[in-house]
Amino acid sequence: MIKAVIFDMYETLITLFEAPPYFSAEMAADAGLSAEAFRADWYPSEQDRTLGRLSLEQALTPILVKHGRYSDALLDLMGEKRRAAKRASFDHLHPEILPMLQALQARGIRIGLITNCFLEEAEYIRQSELYPFFHTAMLSCVEGLAKPDRAIFDRCVARLGVSPGECLYVGDGGSHELETARELGMQTAQAAWYLKEGVPQPCGRKHGFTQLEAPMDVLGML
Repeated sequence: MIKAVIFDMYETLITLFEAPPYFSAEMAADAGLSAEAFRADWYPSEQDRTLGRLSLEQALTPILVKHGRYSDALLDLMGEKRRAAKRASFDHLHPEILPMLQALQARGIRIGLITNCFLEEAEYIRQSELYPFFHTAMLSCVEGLAKPDRAIFDRCVARLGVSPGECLYVGDGGSHELETARELGMQTAQAAWYLKEGVPQPCGRKHGFTQLEAPMDVLGML
């Protein structure tokens, strides 16, 4: 019997690909650098940013200094644009997301979140209309753990007060999350409602997992 549903955040509850983007290419352009030069210094910081060891500004500053581009004004501009893009993602929810969460809540299902996220994303996750639905929210940059580390799944299950076998895990499949959830004994389903061709989403459709085409399909897995 399913007593809890644990969700991923990005490309599951929200998508980063409906609002105007501010990813590495756009950041590089504002810094006056080629995308390749910017990414060579930006991508290596991803793990530290994911685990909350580096803020956005702490990651950007040495890159701008290295390339002779640093100014307080530029750092502020890039930070503001990055945060605006992250905030705007919550304005483009699939129309069934809130009704689905409300239906789970009405059934007494405990709801968890496990998301790999950066500090500049965590502030908007906490401010969002989704956040009150979570009985526990595992934000990697707060917990100091990130998927696919089994420890972040174990911590979430413990805080929900259920066993892995009583959980359904729903995610787009990035960061090997579905595989880890299955190995731990959870039921799993791939959220496919935001997946589309032609955008650099972290994961396409994955064979071997139940695929849900709309958020309300989660209810059929209970």
